Amino acid sequence: MQQMRFFLDTHDRKTKTFPESLSREEFETFFASYEKACVEEGVVPIEIHVGYNDGRAFCLNMAPDAEAVKRAHDRVGLPYDTITEVTTATPGEAFFKRR
Repeated sequence: MQQMRFFLDTHDRKTKTFPESLSREEFETFFASYEKACVEEGVVPIEIHVGYNDGRAFCLNMAPDAEAVKRAHDRVGLPYDTITEVTTATPGEAFFKRR
C-alpha cells in the first residue's frame, strides 16, 4: 500500500478560487464530482470546511503527494490558492505531550 500524507487546500472568493455564490445544494452536487475525481487520483477527502458567507473553504485530504491533489482539482476545474502538506496536532499527539 502506498504511503498517504495529509494535504490542506484553500479556496477564497477574493482570489476567485471560490464561487461568487454557492448554495449548500450546489456544493453537494459539485462535491460528488470532486469525490469521483479523488478516487481516480488516489486521493481521500477527509474534511471540508466551507464558509458560505465569507466565500472560503479549507479541505483536508489524504494523498500520496500534492500532485495527486492538484490533479483531482484539475479534473473538475476547481482552482485553489494553496495545497500544503500538513501534520495533525491534537491534544493526544506529540505536539501536546504532557508530563
